[in-house]
Amino acid sequence: MSSNRTDQTMKPATAAKKLGVYLPATPAAFQEGVVTRSELNALQADPPEWLRTLRGEGPHPRPVVAAKLGVSIAGLARGGVTDALTTAEIDALKADPPEWLQQERATQAEVRKEAARLKEQQEQKERKAQQQEQQQKDRRPQRPGRRAG
Repeated sequence: MSSNRTDQTMKPATAAKKLGVYLPATPAAFQEGVVTRSELNALQADPPEWLRTLRGEGPHPRPVVAAKLGVSIAGLARGGVTDALTTAEIDALKADPPEWLQQERATQAEVRKEAARLKEQQEQKERKAQQQEQQQKDRRPQRPGRRAG
């Protein structure tokens, strides 16, 4: 028996998200069709010129813009950035950061610092619990009839 396996398909918006590009900037053929898993893999493995250009120059989707600026997506919204930005626009913001960007970067740094602190605290609790467990094992009396040493 042979199975006729069909390739998984996805909407163009999903494929664009997986590729890290802004859908309205992609070619019409990409926007109007469906993308199979194998087509997506081929685009990732050997990107065509349009994809290389979009990844390099933009416009970039908000998650990419946020990552390049070192802020959260919500921070972009608080700063009034709701549209896709090109690499040149992102570089201009980095070169002369407005007050909102400086504030959002500071906020993001604090969030990361707090996350690291909480992670370290959790790891310390786990180490302490392991040590206590090991100490309890070490304190258990040996069975009668066995000699230590």
